[in-house]
Amino acid sequence: STDLTSTVGYDSIIQHLNDGRKNCKEFEDFLKERAIIEEKYGKELINLSKKKPCGQTELNTLKRSLDVFKQQIDNVGQGHIQLAQTLREEAKKMEDFREKQKLHRKKIELIMEAIHKNRNLQYKKTMEVKQMCCCFLPCGGCTQPLLHLPCLSRFWQLFLKLAQTKSALEDSDRTYQQNVTTMGKIREEWQSEHIKACEFFETQECERISYFRNALWLHVNQLSLGCVQNDEKYEEIRKSLEMCSIEKDVDFFVNLRKTGSLAPAPVVYENYYNAQRNATPVRSPAPVPISR
Repeated sequence: STDLTSTVGYDSIIQHLNDGRKNCKEFEDFLKERAIIEEKYGKELINLSKKKPCGQTELNTLKRSLDVFKQQIDNVGQGHIQLAQTLREEAKKMEDFREKQKLHRKKIELIMEAIHKNRNLQYKKTMEVKQMCCCFLPCGGCTQPLLHLPCLSRFWQLFLKLAQTKSALEDSDRTYQQNVTTMGKIREEWQSEHIKACEFFETQECERISYFRNALWLHVNQLSLGCVQNDEKYEEIRKSLEMCSIEKDVDFFVNLRKTGSLAPAPVVYENYYNAQRNATPVRSPAPVPISR
């Protein structure tokens, strides 16, 4: 700004830096919320795999596939819990980065605040002295010839007053010059510190954008890695299912529950009725003679 005491440009930079810090805080909160979701989801998957029956009476190869299925679901849940911990660590890193920039920036802001205060006070003081010098300039009445004064004493009073005024004017002008010189030095110091502050703030902003970009990139990579790891776990399930054999499971069940290797003999019909009719008649025993 062309106004020496204005801080509109500086205030604009500070506002932008505060907005950047706020954006980092929003991403940090996003990671924390995502971590809560991942942890809750992981715990639910683990509870599901441990407590919910899933084909518990199956046998042989299909049973092994179901065991692998539940184990890998448990592993997926553990993976989500680990991802939650990773996200919390990344959020903590973002918080540390944000606080570190805040502390470093605070030092520069304190320097600039002192520079602004000193500059404004010196400018005000200089303007006050300048105004005082203007007040000591001779007015129209003081420039009129003194010979027309009614008495000599009045002349000497005015002469003395003029001399005092001239001396005060010279002192004020000297003070004014000194203040202008001091103001020039303060202005140069302020400009130098302002440039340093802007360079520092620009460096911080570049670091913030770079850090934010890398953090977001890392977060997406972590999510992709989680998906790849989950797919690897699901691939274990598919491999296990490929080893599942219907014939082997049926044979396994048969061998486990078999009661013998021979089928029951067929029931043969026996015709007892015809067999009795065709049988040889039985003779009666001879009568025993009775003694008389």
